[in-house]
Amino acid sequence: MRYQGKHLHATVSIPAWAALLWFPLTLLWQELVVKVYCFGRVLDRGTGYTLLFTFALGCLFSLICMLVPERRRHLAAMILCGVTTAWFMAQTVYYAIFQTFLALYSVSGAGQVLQFWRDILAGIWEAALPLVLLALPVLILAIPGRKVVPVFSQRRRTAILTAVLAVAFQVTAMAAVGLSTGGVLSPRYLYYGTFVPSLSVSNFGVMTTLELDAKQLLFPQSATAVRPDPSESDPPAGEPDVTPPPESEEPVVYGDNVMDIDFEALAAQASSDTLASMHQYFGSRTPTSQNEYTGLFEGKNLILLTAEGFSRWAVDPELTPTLYKLANSGFVFENFYNPLWWVSTLDGEYVACTSLIPKPGVWSMYKSGANNMYFCLGNQFSRLGYSTRAYHNHTWDYYSRDVSHPNMGYDYKGLGHGLEVTPTWPESDLEMMELTVPEYVGDTPFHTYYMTVSGHMNYTFMGNSMAAKHRDEVAHLDMSENARAYLACQMELDRALENLIQQLDEAGELENTVIALSADHYPYGLDKSVLDELNGGEPVDMRFDVYHSTFILWCADMEEPVVVEKPCSSLDILPTLSNLFGLEYDSRLLMGRDALSDAPALVVLSDRSFITDLGRYDSETDTFTPNEGVTVPDGYAVERIQEVNDMFQYSKLVLEQDYYGVLFGQD
Repeated sequence: MRYQGKHLHATVSIPAWAALLWFPLTLLWQELVVKVYCFGRVLDRGTGYTLLFTFALGCLFSLICMLVPERRRHLAAMILCGVTTAWFMAQTVYYAIFQTFLALYSVSGAGQVLQFWRDILAGIWEAALPLVLLALPVLILAIPGRKVVPVFSQRRRTAILTAVLAVAFQVTAMAAVGLSTGGVLSPRYLYYGTFVPSLSVSNFGVMTTLELDAKQLLFPQSATAVRPDPSESDPPAGEPDVTPPPESEEPVVYGDNVMDIDFEALAAQASSDTLASMHQYFGSRTPTSQNEYTGLFEGKNLILLTAEGFSRWAVDPELTPTLYKLANSGFVFENFYNPLWWVSTLDGEYVACTSLIPKPGVWSMYKSGANNMYFCLGNQFSRLGYSTRAYHNHTWDYYSRDVSHPNMGYDYKGLGHGLEVTPTWPESDLEMMELTVPEYVGDTPFHTYYMTVSGHMNYTFMGNSMAAKHRDEVAHLDMSENARAYLACQMELDRALENLIQQLDEAGELENTVIALSADHYPYGLDKSVLDELNGGEPVDMRFDVYHSTFILWCADMEEPVVVEKPCSSLDILPTLSNLFGLEYDSRLLMGRDALSDAPALVVLSDRSFITDLGRYDSETDTFTPNEGVTVPDGYAVERIQEVNDMFQYSKLVLEQDYYGVLFGQD
């Protein structure tokens, strides 16, 4: 005990021999809490790497405290522990809400995110237990009247030893990762070759992911795509063409969807190695062929919607009859997927509108606002003389859509700028249709893009005005409140489409208009138990099947539905529509594929898992599982992951280098 002024303070000192373990063990504890909460496991191939990186950082923190004057040592420990704990807690809450991890770049948009304070509170409540566990070290340091102080010796020998340990752990961790080349997606590639937030947290921990995030934000990687090392015993194998030939005596020979671009000459004349690499890559890609559906909708109007939180569970013959009708006539995609990307809704829009994979750690849609987005449908159709408009019934500049959407070729309006819907939360999709359709239905031809909001979480009757609006219509369902509220707010989207069709019909434009709709992401605001409930009581596979969704592609003059069984995703929407409308585009420059072509199927998820006609690759377990009864060629999974890695890398470079501006000039 010691007397300080008028107050007695009992100081509980951690022995000097154990002081070095305070920060390493504290950080390791917090890493394991996040790992268990987010991934449901403790021991896997990443646990050892996480321990090494964590102990390196923990020794560094101990060294910092040693260099601080004794009277400030407890404060320094509190600050270091408090800051890291805050970051762990932020990541945990963000994951609870969005099922992905918070990037440094998104922190700059925290002001806009605070508009969704209800969702944040719900995330805190859902993650309450891990948050308490994460806070334990700070609470221990902050015990009133009894300071728990690690005794960080200021002896020079101890400081040098601590520094040596920090370096040793870091070097050992990096060497271990560097030597880990096994598997399809190796730890070496994940650490040195790319940045995949979820796999980085799983393999290396939250704090190392923070380091990698800062590095890729401040020092972007070089142009050349770094590939994982394929096994010498597994030669590359192409994917067999699973599309049956047309039933005719003489097969129809179709041309390719390409433009007159001499990539070889461009590579030879490139002003940088980066551009030369890009020209060589895109020139080497196999284009998709035109087909019997090429130009089917040429000259028609197009209404494209990205629907907030829409999913296959929102399609019901009684509750949402318009959605049901559209989803089961026209083109019927039985294996369509809506992957969840890093910036949830905004990245979901980016994929559907650009057929490019977002760059992790930034707002890709906003960044594209300074580029030539040559193939976005607004720009493609405006070059053909269409009137092109876009609408969003929430705040018009949220996620900087006031920058990105005009750049995609649209006359863009949103709440607070030309679209005066009632400012409820969320706002009404039906009201948006009632106000906007009259603005363009008289223009022929027209292309209109909508980003809806009525289906936004939280899915309760108290905090969601659209769910409350349709509460009585779902009262008879024997389901939880969250499930009923989700279906209720999706009913507003259904009524909006009903109104849209009615207005098109009254204007004589219904049979001349194509309606295409996909989700931004699955309804991640629902617990798995509620998703299971919506799925008819069957457990939902959270690795793949949770992304299985519905893509509506419908025109009233189609006499019978066209069933498409091939796996496809939102990345394929732009090339599919471009082909159907007979637009001039180069399929080599888009990462998606025309889903109606004979191109091999490839559905890519944000963590680089993928689905093909032959099976599924799970990047978390680094395993490829063939479909039943399918024989997979040697080296198939390695070849596909190389293709996937290239798609991520060159999508990023298209954004960073304004590649379409290089090819086609500035608009």
